[in-house]
Amino acid sequence: MTVREYGQFCGLARAMEMVGERWTLLIVRNLLSGPQRYTDLRKGLSAIPTNILSARLKQLEEAGLVVRRALPHPERAVVYELTGYGCELEPALIALGRWGARTMTEPRAGEVITPESVAMAFRTTYRPEAARGTTVGYEVRMGDFTLRLQITDGALTVGVGPHPAPDLVVERLSDQGVHALMTGAKTPGEALADGSVSVKGDPALLHRFVETFRF
Repeated sequence: MTVREYGQFCGLARAMEMVGERWTLLIVRNLLSGPQRYTDLRKGLSAIPTNILSARLKQLEEAGLVVRRALPHPERAVVYELTGYGCELEPALIALGRWGARTMTEPRAGEVITPESVAMAFRTTYRPEAARGTTVGYEVRMGDFTLRLQITDGALTVGVGPHPAPDLVVERLSDQGVHALMTGAKTPGEALADGSVSVKGDPALLHRFVETFRF
């Protein structure tokens, strides 16, 4: 596959040759949450044309950022997953996400909220200084989907799906429940009192959650 070259001996130029095409970084964002089938990626990026998704995946494979792997029996499915080299893009995506979030207020007409986009929001709002030395697991239920957040000795991992052993389950009961907590629009006490969120587990952990994930 032909790569658009910038003709400059520059690390940024080389990076853009690999991941600068439209949709590419969003595919990487989705794969940061774990291996996905082609149909999963198509569902998570509903506006992407199928030929573009196929082309971008091929480019990422050729660049050594993504590999295909067959799941063991009885799944009989092929998934795409990031290589170690591809995972090294995470800090760059987090920095871009923080930068872009400055322009966000309410969703624009036609914009959708996906599990992977919310997972990215947790990565970009994570405050490691507030979680230094902490080990805690959160399960965040957002209505149509659930995310798992695990902090182990201050290091964060985020995935789509339930947490196997959460210390706290946070459930959104209104559209802006969790978002209001993360922006500081509501305190944990206010959110629990007005029913915009509910928790299972030690309610005191909700205060730690809010201090750890803040816009």
